[in-house]
Amino acid sequence: MPSASATPAVDLTRQRLVRAAFELFLTHGYHDTTTAQIARKAGVAEGTIYRHFASKQQLLNELFRATQRWATKVAQDAALADARNARARLGLVAQGLLDGAARDPAVVQLGLLDRYDALLDDESRKAIREFRGALERIVAEGKAESAVRPGAADVWAAVWLATLTLAIEKVVRAEWKPADAAVRLVVDGAWMAIAA
Repeated sequence: MPSASATPAVDLTRQRLVRAAFELFLTHGYHDTTTAQIARKAGVAEGTIYRHFASKQQLLNELFRATQRWATKVAQDAALADARNARARLGLVAQGLLDGAARDPAVVQLGLLDRYDALLDDESRKAIREFRGALERIVAEGKAESAVRPGAADVWAAVWLATLTLAIEKVVRAEWKPADAAVRLVVDGAWMAIAA
């Protein structure tokens, strides 16, 4: 959210930088993308980047956190939905993530599929924990319903998400659509992997 002192031109420039970096990170990779390339693609001088971001790494972290916040909201909304059980709530999470992968595959790829562990800052790691925590709460509710296997909720949440990642990857690559039968098989398989 922009500060009260931010002007529309500053916000627009920042958005152009974010979008340019995002596209370049995905097409060329983080390490092969230079700040000069980002500036050129955004149509600004290279020094402009540093008025908005301390470094290329900070820019990556901002993009990453935005995706994690979105994924967390998907999980939190599913947890609050009037779904009858944990399986239905996880199904809503899956549908939200898969719809997002179809709608904006590059965002989902950067935030959920690509690995940037060594580049992530504390805020980004916190964002990951918040997303995982939201999933773990749904899984813990499933354990309380005796619908999820005994064991640690964080393990079962990770197993569920790792299984679902197959479908997310296929949707991101436009090989599958969220409504495809294969996607339904993966979503069902993710549940069966943790079901009691």
